[in-house]
Amino acid sequence: MTSPRDLVGYGATPPEARWPGGAKVAVQFVINYEEGAENSVLNGDKGSEAFLSDMVGAASHPARAMAMESLYEYGSRAGFWRLHRLFTERGVPVTVFGVAAAMAMNPAAVEAMIAAEWEIASHGLRWIDYQYVPEEVEREHIAGAIALHTKLTGTRPLGWYQGRTSPNTARLVVEEGGFLYDADSYADDLPYWDRRHGRPQLIVPYSLDANDMKIVSLNGFTEGEQFFRYLCDTFEQLREEGGRMMSVGLHGRVAGRPGRARAVARFVDHVLASGDAWIARRVDIARHWLAEHPCGDVAA
Repeated sequence: MTSPRDLVGYGATPPEARWPGGAKVAVQFVINYEEGAENSVLNGDKGSEAFLSDMVGAASHPARAMAMESLYEYGSRAGFWRLHRLFTERGVPVTVFGVAAAMAMNPAAVEAMIAAEWEIASHGLRWIDYQYVPEEVEREHIAGAIALHTKLTGTRPLGWYQGRTSPNTARLVVEEGGFLYDADSYADDLPYWDRRHGRPQLIVPYSLDANDMKIVSLNGFTEGEQFFRYLCDTFEQLREEGGRMMSVGLHGRVAGRPGRARAVARFVDHVLASGDAWIARRVDIARHWLAEHPCGDVAA
């Protein structure tokens, strides 16, 4: 039986990661910057945003939803800066998944990302669901995201994460041809090569469990201590296994809230104190994998 899906991967024998300095775990922190590019009638959308905020289970309205807008605004006005201070004070590198239309609305935040030498990967043009967006429109949005991102930052993005993907997204990313890695996968604890779309594409998978979105989910964490414990348990398990990667996903409007930021800070300090982690930007992990495991050297 053939299938377009790869359900085997590395199997029982994943390759040796050979992380720099003999680290047992490569730890990667992502700050998703989406605020201002979410669904809104102000952006020409049919309704308001209903996803990923403290209003769990909110409905989409065919008019402005002022409470939802203000929850998103907190992320860019206050939460981003709290996370920025948390990581820069510790000298910890970060990758930003930056939605181009959101970054355009807050140049000061973009300047701060660049000054901190954070990687800014593309999170698409808009923070919307592309599941049913026509292929030609999604292709235009990918091109538009790259063009606007380049204008705002001075360089084109080397990493891609749409997040709310369509069945066409991965193929369109390969077709575009300029991304060092694609992060639209949750399929592994290590980078791997995707060969489904004509040209091998390096995948640096992301995570939705070690992610603050679980704090604003009905089946998620109810407070910072639970989030901290889960992150620690994930790190310690991967540390014990050795040669794995851990992604931590954050949002200014979620983890940037005071009580949650303290949990993030405690986890960052736990990782730093371990002595067994290589904390890196995603682009650095991608470059390491390209050097250590170029396409053809590993099975997946």
